[in-house]
Amino acid sequence: MISNLIYVANREIKLGFRNPWAYSFLILFCMFGLSLLVLNAQNVVEGFSGTTGSLLNLILYLLPLMALFIGSFSLTSEREDGAWQLLSTYPLRTSSFVIGKYLGLCCVLITIVFFGYGLMGVVSGFMGNALDLLTYGLFTMFSAGLVCMFVGVALLIGSICSNRWQALTISVSVWFFLVIAWPALLIAILGFVPYAWVQPLLSVLTLLNPAELVRLFVVIKLGGGSILGPEYYRWVFWIQKPGGTAMFMIALCIWIALSMLIVHRIWERRRYLG
Repeated sequence: MISNLIYVANREIKLGFRNPWAYSFLILFCMFGLSLLVLNAQNVVEGFSGTTGSLLNLILYLLPLMALFIGSFSLTSEREDGAWQLLSTYPLRTSSFVIGKYLGLCCVLITIVFFGYGLMGVVSGFMGNALDLLTYGLFTMFSAGLVCMFVGVALLIGSICSNRWQALTISVSVWFFLVIAWPALLIAILGFVPYAWVQPLLSVLTLLNPAELVRLFVVIKLGGGSILGPEYYRWVFWIQKPGGTAMFMIALCIWIALSMLIVHRIWERRRYLG
């Protein structure tokens, strides 16, 4: 099983680094990130500020879209090109296929993101307005967490779509719902419930949105928890506790594991029922 998993992951890594979409997102990420740092008037960017907030929004818009496109296209192309039909004739477990796909995609996307951060760090360092080391680490964690969670969502989309066009449409819809429209939808939903239900419902809805979950963690860790409002007091208290980071990592792993279980179930059913 391990050898098959490694084979699928290596195959995905090779295909991923040949994908022009990945390099297009890398160029956009570096270009806009460097533009924000160049416009910064401070010598060192640290904590939660206008610059880090803008960079946070840039990452929140770009990385989930990148992960959704590349991840969902990876699975749908397997069926369209007939590769899955060939792989399914081998003694390859569905779990090895799904986990190998996930690990390979995460490796490709995280490598591209880290390269972008490295380039941004070097250029901004020469210009004298580099990110503070702690801030840099939090942004790296934020980006890696987004990629890992949205690759799981992408594989779920790719599992239910029969072609790339369906995957493209659903990926854009999911991205728009979770990233762009989420604040307005949240306000609309919470406006119809009694005030005593606001905090519990807000916590549940936040856990269901990977982008919002990771965003809250990084904003609070950067010291911007006061801008979130009283409804997020429990989140601020929870994340700032000594074990807050460990609990966040556990929540992230549970989220990813549930996504993979659903994807595995879909592909296992398709494998034997057609």
